[in-house]
Amino acid sequence: MSATVRATWVQPEDLVGHELRQAAEDGRDVRDIERRWYEAGGSPAPDRAGASEPPAPPGLRAVAGRLLDELALLESPLADDEPTGLEAVRAACPHWPAPRTEPSAVGRERLHAAWLGRAAGCLLGKPVEKLPLEGIRALARATGNWPLSTWLTARGVPPALAATYPWNRRSAATSLAENIDGMPEDDDLNHPLLTVLLLQRHGAAFTTADLARLWLEELPAGRTFTAERVAYRNLLDGFEPPDTARHRNPFREWIGAQIRADVHGWTHPGDPAAAAEQAHRDAVLTHTGNGVYGAMFTAAALAEAAGGETDVHGCLAAGLRVVPPRSRFAQAVRDGVAAAREEHRFDSVVDRLHAAYGRYHWVHVLPNAALLTAALTHADGDFTGSICRAVSGGWDTDSNGATAGSLAGLLAGRPDALPDRWTAPLKNRLATSVTGFDSVGFDTLADLTHRLTHEEALRP
Repeated sequence: MSATVRATWVQPEDLVGHELRQAAEDGRDVRDIERRWYEAGGSPAPDRAGASEPPAPPGLRAVAGRLLDELALLESPLADDEPTGLEAVRAACPHWPAPRTEPSAVGRERLHAAWLGRAAGCLLGKPVEKLPLEGIRALARATGNWPLSTWLTARGVPPALAATYPWNRRSAATSLAENIDGMPEDDDLNHPLLTVLLLQRHGAAFTTADLARLWLEELPAGRTFTAERVAYRNLLDGFEPPDTARHRNPFREWIGAQIRADVHGWTHPGDPAAAAEQAHRDAVLTHTGNGVYGAMFTAAALAEAAGGETDVHGCLAAGLRVVPPRSRFAQAVRDGVAAAREEHRFDSVVDRLHAAYGRYHWVHVLPNAALLTAALTHADGDFTGSICRAVSGGWDTDSNGATAGSLAGLLAGRPDALPDRWTAPLKNRLATSVTGFDSVGFDTLADLTHRLTHEEALRP
């Protein structure tokens, strides 16, 4: 008898625990629903997303579906401060950036550095994704690489320590120092490639529906995770955006939309408002509220850097202007910046943020926003410092490393400004399942992105 195939992140019985956790975070009273869930035999949300779950006991799936629908009817007391619609977000932002009035340009070399930076930061974080903070510190210290300053390695790690904190098994074979041979496939790079395809086909005026169709045509369902997989399922079930982000999607405020934001920022140099608006159209396919703000913040900060801003603090300030100031995301950014400015040692910064945000799931956008902005602030624009701090802080290590590398790469301005130890192992080669891009060079991606930026600048 063959084993059953059970997709994770989409089964109702897997989602209730996550939705209960989301409800606790956004202030909904779900005590009665929680009691009924556990009385029916349900379990809490696993902290490590994607872990294999056994088949649901008979009848539990039906109970889970009913409870998810009940949870969806409960209003969050934070909703007024955390809107999702673009007009409401704009109205909530008193310092929304003025639109660009004159064409601005970003050089091809700057875009090349951004692509390389994103890849290097992602690759640095891959082997320790899902590991707890104490495991990351112990593994790096065991090889004399703490504070983190170069690629992680298994060489010299005591067997007992390696058994206690096993590397991410899917990534270690391609992301530890001794194994790197080009940039392996990762969703943190797949999604920017899909954005390039989206803009090639539809231009900057694309709709959320255009993105949905692109996913169905070009993105294998097995290459989607958490909120993206739920939205994909919802598309197949006949839901249309923005309901794809809302229906039975407890991951709607996780980090997924943020990892799709880079190209939106890179292609709007000097125009954070337009970058944020474009990122919003992308994000609402899968996310709401703070999950959307992560994409808008990142796109705006990158647009500021692409337009010539050389100060990382100015870029982060530009990102904050497109986020409702009373939202939890804005507070997380402020907390990250404050911690970085007030603590000399970055370990102390991280400890402070883990104490404040450790109650959230490690893929949730809020703890990662605090850590990312703290890393960028503390590193003060330095490339190595930016990606190493972002990864050393734990949580979603590859995604934070990627975004930190993207912004720090833009600020560096050209590929040869990035240390060779980060770029040479990439071998100008990216593996991907996105059609037409497998083994593409980062120089080619810079050319394609530069062309998109130039075409956008010519539009009225």
